Amino acid sequence: MQCRVANVVIMRTSSAFLSSVLLVLVFGSIIAAQDPLETIRIDSDLVDLKVSVLGFATNNPPPLLEPKDFLVLEDGIPQEITFFAAADTPFDLVLLLDLSGSNQKNLKLIRNSAKRFVDAARDVDRIALVTFTDQPALYSTFSLDRKKLKRTIDEMDDAVGGTNFYDSMDWVLHDLVTQGSGLRRSAIVVMTDGVDNAIPGVAGPGSKLPFEGLLERIRSSESIVFPIYLDTEAENVKKYHTPREAYAQARDQLAQIANVCGTPMYKAARLSDLDEVYAQVVRDLSTVYSIGYKPFNKSLDGKWRSVEVMLTKRSDLFARTKRGYYAKLRTGTTDLRD
Repeated sequence: MQCRVANVVIMRTSSAFLSSVLLVLVFGSIIAAQDPLETIRIDSDLVDLKVSVLGFATNNPPPLLEPKDFLVLEDGIPQEITFFAAADTPFDLVLLLDLSGSNQKNLKLIRNSAKRFVDAARDVDRIALVTFTDQPALYSTFSLDRKKLKRTIDEMDDAVGGTNFYDSMDWVLHDLVTQGSGLRRSAIVVMTDGVDNAIPGVAGPGSKLPFEGLLERIRSSESIVFPIYLDTEAENVKKYHTPREAYAQARDQLAQIANVCGTPMYKAARLSDLDEVYAQVVRDLSTVYSIGYKPFNKSLDGKWRSVEVMLTKRSDLFARTKRGYYAKLRTGTTDLRD
């Protein structure tokens, strides 16, 4: 959280009390500036949710939803929406690309599709570029420079090495997307066959983080993951003797990630297969709904309050927001955390 302090003109005074008050205010501002948590400042007891709605069809402009379209539950109890707004917002997009040896045949597809994602994003949307083998490699931090991003994509290394998919995704969630602005939504488009070396029967050391741990990290994150499955089964079963059961498990895991995020699991064999994905990602992330409510449970006991947002009449859509907050009053704000 960034804290802007207005310029203050201090008149000469002999009051030690005034100086003491000023020191307290400045010190409080420093403490607030160091606090990375998202805080709510509209009202001390107003819970302010940033909600993304996923699943709109790409062939027509998405309609703007209204408060009546949403149902907010806190600890399973419906809440009354007292604040509502919708706005087009910029977003941060991470392209997480699998450059392990199993994807050597797909390298051209990966590079060309990454460039198409760069072209599809709006001018205000920032893009970061990360590849992974047995560890992640940051090729570009969040950038608006489309030409530089495309040059970087051309300079990516050849596909070689093992696959630590779980650890690499976790690094993006924990160390990269948190660097983005708190005013932006974030999403990760991951292109992979999903076969982490940690899957039974796959040779080589795999991720330290188990898949169940990764799934919980994704579920708790505000970032939205769009998995794109690259089919490498035929050639790698023959070349590396990877069991077909490993591919079945990898596809199931990618489907679980998609289900948690409310996104489809896309399959890519040709560049044209991804045309829908570009439009869908931009469509789903562009509009953010701000939904505020005053909890019926007024107790500020520091306990966790689970939050769920649902669409009342649109079973084809999925609402994604923070999973809850700790009911704790601090300096006139309510902490809202994943």
